[in-house]
Amino acid sequence: MLSEDTPKTLDHWLAWLVGLHPRRIALGLERIRAVWSRLGAPRPSCPVITVGGTNGKGSTVAMIEAIARAAGYRCGAYTSPHLLHYNERMRIEGQPVSDEALCAAFARIEAVRGEIPLTYFEFGTLAALDLFARAGLDLVVLEVGLGGRLDAVNLIDAEVAVVTTIGLDHTEWLGETLDAIAREKAGIFRPGRPAIIGQRDAPETLRLEAERIGAISYQLGREFDWSQSAAGWRWEPRFGDEKTTSLDSLPYPAVCGPFQLDNASAAIAALMRLPLSFPAAAIEAGLRGVSLSGRFQVLNAPVTWVLDVAHNAESASALAANLRELPCSGRLHAVFAVLNDKPAERMAAPLARLIDRWYLTQTGDERALSAKDLAARLAGLLGEGRYQVFGDIALAIDRAAAEAQTGDGLVIFGSFTTVAAALRHPACPRI
Repeated sequence: MLSEDTPKTLDHWLAWLVGLHPRRIALGLERIRAVWSRLGAPRPSCPVITVGGTNGKGSTVAMIEAIARAAGYRCGAYTSPHLLHYNERMRIEGQPVSDEALCAAFARIEAVRGEIPLTYFEFGTLAALDLFARAGLDLVVLEVGLGGRLDAVNLIDAEVAVVTTIGLDHTEWLGETLDAIAREKAGIFRPGRPAIIGQRDAPETLRLEAERIGAISYQLGREFDWSQSAAGWRWEPRFGDEKTTSLDSLPYPAVCGPFQLDNASAAIAALMRLPLSFPAAAIEAGLRGVSLSGRFQVLNAPVTWVLDVAHNAESASALAANLRELPCSGRLHAVFAVLNDKPAERMAAPLARLIDRWYLTQTGDERALSAKDLAARLAGLLGEGRYQVFGDIALAIDRAAAEAQTGDGLVIFGSFTTVAAALRHPACPRI
């Protein structure tokens, strides 16, 4: 039941949600399923694609969404976390939902929640499902928040499920080995439905779990693949049916990085398993038009800014590979801030010799690793004289921007809150 104390504005709702559950993360579907049932079990009346994985989820969702919209379909997308505004998490027709729509959805949930505690993410997931069910959509894409099997979005039996990659991340919740993590990620697969695996060398456990569940596996390098071509790249299906044909001379995705062809291939494979039509022209337009803030986002100016939410060892290695291809004639400066549960040393290692000057710092996130502790971890790796330490990220960006010269590159990475601080900074080139 709603009371006079029920929040009225989105900011008030979000502040209230933070304290609703004693734990920030509480995996499991029992509580959220009970509230979802009370809410009327809202589900989009259209096909749903669920996207999980360690890295590449956001890019894959963005490409699916861009292609679907280019094909003329009304698409909803749910992603997390956000960079600047909570509304970024829920998009309808490419636009963030309004404060008013979110507040109305939150109020409907609170009216039936009773005494069941929900986490911040669970409450938001229910709001997304409620809004998408009301929007008359043709396709919905849901990004898994953490893991898969026990994640809130796994309430929905998706028509197609995608697992992009498997890496060592969130081990305290998902397990200490790649096999254990693969089993958790595979929890989004469903019997008799397509299970897209977007990693060539994914742990075999992932495919074995798909088979155990009874899902139909389609894996990069087996049931589909990509190759370079003279005029772009080629997507090649090996689905064993005549309905799905190769796509030649595709444009490279507008999001940067050679690994994005893996993500694009998985996105196309997922779309091709839906009961919808995606002409080649729509796929090409979607790839050209896709955008995603904070994923190797290059802002050109006298000093080139590179923003990347890379927050684990695998994504930091991908960032290093991208930086090697960056047309930057000067020195590279890096502002680095991470959360306290991340492997800071393994994240910095692939970049250690690429970066000329390091600015080690911390964000205002309650989970942030302190700049002092970050410096202690990295002192041996970076060596004396190559780094400075700042207790406030705005000051670190101030110094890095002041010391960078025309032709230099300024890399800001380590978490979503790190990139958000960069986007808010007055020195950041305007997009």
